[in-house]
Amino acid sequence: MPKKQNRQISKTSTEAKPAVSTFATSGQVYSSDFNPDYTHVTSDLKRIAMMAASFTVVLIVLSFFIK
Repeated sequence: MPKKQNRQISKTSTEAKPAVSTFATSGQVYSSDFNPDYTHVTSDLKRIAMMAASFTVVLIVLSFFIK
């Protein structure tokens, strides 16, 4: 059987390098830098809420027929 060989790991690959920000160095954040558009998300949430409300109403109506 061959002997196990120990591998040497270089210290540069295990050290964490500090993150350098390449963006605004003055520390000011502009409102136009990040302006996401969530209109599709709000429309989906409204549709989910309407469906949940209608299913709840259907379940309440069906519960009267069971009794």
